[in-house]
Amino acid sequence: MSASTSSSVPYVAVVGPGDVGPEEDAAAEAVGRLLAERGAVVVCGGLGGVMAAAARGARAGGGVSVGLLPGRDRAAANPYLSIALPTGMGQLRNGLVVAAADAVIAVGGSWGTLSEVALALRAGRPVVALGGWRVAGGGPAPVVPPGPVEADSPEAAVTAALSAATGTGTGPGRPGGS
Repeated sequence: MSASTSSSVPYVAVVGPGDVGPEEDAAAEAVGRLLAERGAVVVCGGLGGVMAAAARGARAGGGVSVGLLPGRDRAAANPYLSIALPTGMGQLRNGLVVAAADAVIAVGGSWGTLSEVALALRAGRPVVALGGWRVAGGGPAPVVPPGPVEADSPEAAVTAALSAATGTGTGPGRPGGS
């Protein structure tokens, strides 16, 4: 695992837009629930949209979700989080979200999501995309890492992210993969 080797529990960031439609909301909730059911900690930006849906899913799956808030007010957190951590860093907290995770699942896309995907890839974190941005990578090594792995369902996204986070899989989006 890349973020912390002191724990066998994988931490997976679920990132995406703060405003979503019903399809992205359902996908993010399913991702959060599946991660929790498989023993992972869900990390997110702590606000609405994909972040709230993933935390809601984690709660429904009996798991833990951690939200790293952009502001200083814990009361701004979505009500589904297990732990809300105000950072006072604004959008810079995106770097903290991906740094705290062993893998990242991007559900849908917005400019903030794109920044999280880029930061995760630059940090060597495996990224799985479920809809949203299509980011190409794989330029001359070591300059451009592989882009995100694309998944066609919440189940596929969770399986790929946990495989990458626990070191049980290789492939695109995972350091050392193609």
